[in-house]
Amino acid sequence: MSVAEIVKEMYPEDLFAYASKLTEGEVRVLQNLRKELHERVEPVLIDSYETAALPREEILGAFSAARIMDHPDLFEGREDKWKASELYNLFLYLEMARFDASVATFFTVHGGLGYNTILLGGSPEQIEKYGTLVRTFQGQTCFALTEPDHGSDIASGLATTAERRGDKWILNGEKRWIGGAKTADFIPVFARDTEDGKIKCFMVQGGSPGLSVENVEHKISLRLVNNGHITLKDVEVDDADRLVNINGFKDVNRIFIRTRADVAYIAMGIAAGAFNAALELTTTREQFGRKLAGFQLVQEKLSRMQANVVATIAYSARLAEMQEEGQEVMLNSALSKLHNALRMRETVSLAREVCGGNGITTETKVARFFTDAEAIYTYEGTHEINALIVGREITGGIGAFV
Repeated sequence: MSVAEIVKEMYPEDLFAYASKLTEGEVRVLQNLRKELHERVEPVLIDSYETAALPREEILGAFSAARIMDHPDLFEGREDKWKASELYNLFLYLEMARFDASVATFFTVHGGLGYNTILLGGSPEQIEKYGTLVRTFQGQTCFALTEPDHGSDIASGLATTAERRGDKWILNGEKRWIGGAKTADFIPVFARDTEDGKIKCFMVQGGSPGLSVENVEHKISLRLVNNGHITLKDVEVDDADRLVNINGFKDVNRIFIRTRADVAYIAMGIAAGAFNAALELTTTREQFGRKLAGFQLVQEKLSRMQANVVATIAYSARLAEMQEEGQEVMLNSALSKLHNALRMRETVSLAREVCGGNGITTETKVARFFTDAEAIYTYEGTHEINALIVGREITGGIGAFV
């Protein structure tokens, strides 16, 4: 089978065939990932969701076995040895998120936020050290920026401090909503230098003296992802583990340009997953002597969902193309996240609606997509923050953040 034939079978919701531009090697890796997720993670998925337990070894085992970040096939003809193509990245998130939003989120914390922090913030030596561990899944990382009292206003409000003492830095403060923090082997922690007031980033080793992590409990969304509340009390970090190319919030924004695109892709994947789950139920379940999908009102909703999925893939594909060309600007990422999250939210609502009472049970998959969509709608920039970023650009620089 050709690439076009394989991806048409893998992604029937991709009606405009953007996946046909993937290479044979990229498709093979995606096929292997699907197989690994099905064999390793699917058997424990529902129980993990209901108990809010992260199946860490199963998820990392699937990622590692498929070599989703370092397989040689992903780098054929590429000069960049650290990042695969952005189109592959798009369909990697589609593959994960249409399977489960928590799996995709766990990856984007590790392979998106954490990894890009290292690539953009680290020296060549730091990239080689930490980047290798991340892409081979020999070490798990995350991204510690948000604080208990500072989320959207983190640029001006970041309160965690870093004080230089000889060849050491002393970190004090708190972080909250940090996905994967409790199990991370090393944590990029953003803190404000007490001397110059600039935001810097430090690689804090898991289990360091003075570092404590407690999971945020009672979540209704992304239940598999253990979000951590981090407390840092006189935590020592070697100067060699300060990422040398992060020296202010403008450098943090460079990370967000890439990772906000990743979250736009996750929103796309959730929309696709919810649509496929709704399509499966409505074409198999009968009411009033006929398939649910045989009713006009249901078909209208299915068509709207399909249109939303195509729109989110189209937004994502063009964004991926521009990112690959080096056109990495916040406007593009913010606009795509804003659009895709809106279309995702509508799609999961319609999917739950056409499934009736079955739409609130985990048996039909729709319920997970429905609840998980709320977290994706909010994280990596709320709808309002992304709207204000776009608004500032289209009005010629008129800021309306405060």
